[in-house]
Amino acid sequence: MTALPGTRRLLITWGLLMALTVLSMVSARLDQSNWQALPLWSAALVLMATGFKAHRVLMVYLNLRAATAAWKGVFIALTLLTLTLIAAGYLVGRFHLVG
Repeated sequence: MTALPGTRRLLITWGLLMALTVLSMVSARLDQSNWQALPLWSAALVLMATGFKAHRVLMVYLNLRAATAAWKGVFIALTLLTLTLIAAGYLVGRFHLVG
C-alpha cells in the first residue's frame, strides 16, 4: 500500500494553490478598464498557473505520484490537451476580434 500525502504537504499545496489563484485573478484584472481580450502575456500567465495547479492537484490530492508512469502520463497528457484547447480558443478569439 502506498503512503498518503501528509498534512504538511497538503497544507503547503493548498497555500500554493490559493496563491496561484490570487495571481490568476490579479493578472486577469490588470486591464479591466478595457473590455478587450486579455493581453497575450496575461493569458499565458493564467494558463501556466492553471497548468501548475492542475499538476499539483493530480500529484498531491489525487496521489497520482504513487501511480504508475502510464497513469501519470495519461492524466498529464489530458491536462495538457485541455490547456492547449483553451489556449487555441483564446488565440482564435483574440485574432478574430482584432481582424
